[in-house]
Amino acid sequence: MEAFDYDLFVIGAGSGGVRACRIAASLGARVAVAEERYFGGTCVNVGCVPKKLFSYAAHYFDDFEDSKGFGWEFDNLRFDWSVLKANKDSEINRLNGIYKSMLDSNQVDIFEARARISGPNEIQVDGKTLSAKHILVAVGGWPWIPEFPGSELTVSSNDVFAMDQLPAEIAVMGGGYIAVEFASIFSRLGCKTSLIYRGDQLLRGFDKDIRSFITTEIGTHVDLYLEEDIQEIVKQNNKLEVSFKSGSKLSCEMVLAATGRTPLTDDLGLETVAVQLADNGAIKVDANFQTAQPSIYAVGDVIDRIALTPVALAEGQIVARALFSNDQKAMDYQNIATAVFCHPNIGTVGLAEHEALEAGLEIDVYESVFRPLKHTLSGRDEKSMIKMIVDRQSDRVVGLHIVAADAGEIVQGLSVAINCGATKADFDRTIGIHPTLAEELVTMRTKRVDV
Repeated sequence: MEAFDYDLFVIGAGSGGVRACRIAASLGARVAVAEERYFGGTCVNVGCVPKKLFSYAAHYFDDFEDSKGFGWEFDNLRFDWSVLKANKDSEINRLNGIYKSMLDSNQVDIFEARARISGPNEIQVDGKTLSAKHILVAVGGWPWIPEFPGSELTVSSNDVFAMDQLPAEIAVMGGGYIAVEFASIFSRLGCKTSLIYRGDQLLRGFDKDIRSFITTEIGTHVDLYLEEDIQEIVKQNNKLEVSFKSGSKLSCEMVLAATGRTPLTDDLGLETVAVQLADNGAIKVDANFQTAQPSIYAVGDVIDRIALTPVALAEGQIVARALFSNDQKAMDYQNIATAVFCHPNIGTVGLAEHEALEAGLEIDVYESVFRPLKHTLSGRDEKSMIKMIVDRQSDRVVGLHIVAADAGEIVQGLSVAINCGATKADFDRTIGIHPTLAEELVTMRTKRVDV
């Protein structure tokens, strides 16, 4: 029997990689991990966690303004970016330490260096050549910025978290999660914010009515430049002049390219093995996350399936248990709930309307657009929306979409019900909590007639 240095060598100590390390080590495997940047990966350092902290900061602007309608008075309010950044950095450093301590407590060998694959069972790291029975690639993704004259003048979503000061004017490129969230955040923190997107509605891939609704809502506090493409960015004194292909122009202090992320597979040595890549650089894997090289597996954003932290966690756990406990559980990608932390938030689970129709379902659609009770006194002109999609034959709720404050919190609970096969009748016979926004979910009676 061939002797290996490790049973599992993981490249990347983000969410999926650390979970795989922990589970594999707990099952008796000899495990090592290599991480060249920061423990916790994108989510902890330049993604979900700091973004949500910034979103909380931005929400205080709304809260302060809304409180006036409830009798509150105050003077001399101001926002200090340096305090937010320092406190954010402190929290991220704390989380980095927690991730490292989890690896240490599970006796995982850590290499704080770049690792490259040099054979089916061989890794080059920190000047050493090591062998492993199994290799798991969990290196995540990296911001992608389209190339055009002046594109080097933009900053990425990674860079935003390290800014020393807040720009007075910022233009955000993109129409997906990252762009929409940052546009909402910066507009609330006092920046004059523009959002540039080549499509006519934000958040491609989401339900069409949710897209239409949130595009309108975002447009109330952000200058939208829809169906526009940047042709060139030129630096003029302390400003950037953005020229569009349509001929129009925009001047600002900073341009944030929030145009997506691509799998970080360059310079990993994958050309030395039989691992196959998709056109966008993603590693191709089968249902068991195994590559075309049987000893090598991959999970998380690097396989470009669903780029969400909880998904990477689940995938990493599945691989570790399959390899070291013969637990051959399959990953279920149906009904994975997600949220967009824009203002207002979006929470969604299950099928969008177009997906339900493409699946051949006959559906009933229930929609409700309303003004939350809070804003009857706050005076804020912000509405909420709920959309429920029901399979007519089985009465099962197959899609639920909410645009409202704390929509992600609401949908997380309801995703359990939907995964358990809840029907519209189940919702209807549930007594609501009054007065809450969520009670709208159990009082929806009017079907849309154009389906």
